[in-house]
Amino acid sequence: MIEPAPQRTASVWNVANALTALRLVLVPVFAWLLLHRGGHSTPWRLAATATFVVAGLTDRFDGELARRRGLITDVGKIADPIADKALMGTALVGLSLLGELPWWVTVIVLVREIGITVLRLVVLPHGVMPAGRGGKLKTAVQALAIGLYLLPLAQLPVPQVWHAIAVAVMAVAVLLTVVTGVEYVVQAVRLVRASERSAARRLERS
Repeated sequence: MIEPAPQRTASVWNVANALTALRLVLVPVFAWLLLHRGGHSTPWRLAATATFVVAGLTDRFDGELARRRGLITDVGKIADPIADKALMGTALVGLSLLGELPWWVTVIVLVREIGITVLRLVVLPHGVMPAGRGGKLKTAVQALAIGLYLLPLAQLPVPQVWHAIAVAVMAVAVLLTVVTGVEYVVQAVRLVRASERSAARRLERS
């Protein structure tokens, strides 16, 4: 009888994880560009927006590369959402510091993002909780909303219309943030209940 070949495990040192690391490196660069000169210089705001877009694109490409080339690792599953949260959190705090985004929006998003990150770490002994489709959609809408807020809207034609669009997209992003947060909590509970570790504990108690 021929034994099956051992399943190949992707190395942590791969292109997908490198793109995730690049996104983390771009976070402080983006923060400096956003807050430089009080955040009111059009060239610097455009540079900050461009950096945010580039960092956001790495999120899309690292996931596609990981799936297509079999480069999915537990490190990537954990680091990818952390990099997303670092980028989004920095943008939200920066916009609130500049007085362009209400602090309650930033607080709601950050509490959810930090809470889910901590939850992932807590349930890690039971298994890895990857980002789902809802989480990806939430991230995409958040990125679009933040991108609109980052643009120097006052310099665009009909700035009131652009501002209304930005507010509407941000409202959708906040709603998705709350809804997907609840979904992740439910997913974590199910993961813990179905894990081998929990099953072993139940056997010990019985």
